[in-house]
Amino acid sequence: MEKVLNKLRNENKVLLILAFFSISKGLWENFRQLWLQDNNLNVTEISQVLGTATLCCVIILIILAKQLSLNRIQKVISISIFIKIISLIALYLLNHTNDNILINLFIILDTICEKIIIISIYPFIVSIKKSDKLYSKRKLVEYLFSDIGILIGGILIGRTIGAILINYNICLLISVIFLILAFTIVIHIKNVRMTGEKIELKKTLQYIIKDKIVAIYLLDYLLANIAMYTGLGLKMLMLTNGLDFSDREATNFLLAAGLIADVIGIMALKYFTPKNDYLTITIKFGIRMALYWIAYISNDVTLCLIAITWSILISTAYENITDAPYINRIKNEYQMLFTNIRYTVGLIGTSVGLYFAGVMYNYGIAYNLGLSAFFMVFQILLAYYLIYLRKKENFMKDTEK
Repeated sequence: MEKVLNKLRNENKVLLILAFFSISKGLWENFRQLWLQDNNLNVTEISQVLGTATLCCVIILIILAKQLSLNRIQKVISISIFIKIISLIALYLLNHTNDNILINLFIILDTICEKIIIISIYPFIVSIKKSDKLYSKRKLVEYLFSDIGILIGGILIGRTIGAILINYNICLLISVIFLILAFTIVIHIKNVRMTGEKIELKKTLQYIIKDKIVAIYLLDYLLANIAMYTGLGLKMLMLTNGLDFSDREATNFLLAAGLIADVIGIMALKYFTPKNDYLTITIKFGIRMALYWIAYISNDVTLCLIAITWSILISTAYENITDAPYINRIKNEYQMLFTNIRYTVGLIGTSVGLYFAGVMYNYGIAYNLGLSAFFMVFQILLAYYLIYLRKKENFMKDTEK
């Protein structure tokens, strides 16, 4: 394996780590809500533990903000993957023990490690090479291999191999195997030069505040996460309990939608990105918001399913427009801490969204989509304003030339 890795560029090695990690993440996340339900947690309790786990991530990331730096990033990723492996093995052993305290504890620990890994991957890549296309490539790798994880789960769930029935807990154990592969690669990456002075958190915050575009982008990112997780934070439970899908049908649906979304994301990046960024935002978010409003007003199950499907299909497209320009305007020396801050903001939005998802779920899934659409109104307005500011900035630069 080491000979094969030596032939790869360092940025491709990191993408390979991300691929194995994403397979594990897709396989486990797809069944995590059902695994918790199978361990006698109700929907409200599930949304609360996932929301609490996400909020704990915010606290941990704030504490770690002063410690995370480019010269430590490889070590951070490897330690986080190792702890995540231990956490998942612990959850596997805790299955059907009814020890909810320990289950909640390891769910929180697993979630914290997962988020640390995710926030660390792109700064690791940036330290090697930076480009808007590479950012989208990184996201597409994450999405595509998450879907492969879902595919593995969809193929195996409910089947008997030898004397072993493949259930949610066995899928959890299989996800550990892919994490071990990711861990093996990350500890073998060598000769990565990550130079630059260590930047203080206070200095990074001052840098962000002075950049009006970045500051507004973070607010837009917060609203985007609240909207997304209010609408789809409990999508597996929405499909199985609210829309009467079996776990296999829900898995296959999410897999098919996810794979098509990956294709759409790739095609959009290469061929179908409009020259007008306002139109791009409208395609990605405006149509989603309109479908959510229609589903909410009609309270029709079929329209809810259509709205959910479109939201998933468009999810991977146009991140080279919605995110990359704002992330890549950050200087390399600030990238690590900025990514930490960005994900902290996003996790706050995720936590709030999951809380609202649990509350709205009790009224019906149309209410999840309706409240999500409400937040999207403000998200889209900010996205349009950001485009205006970028165009104005570019115009001023051209004028000065």
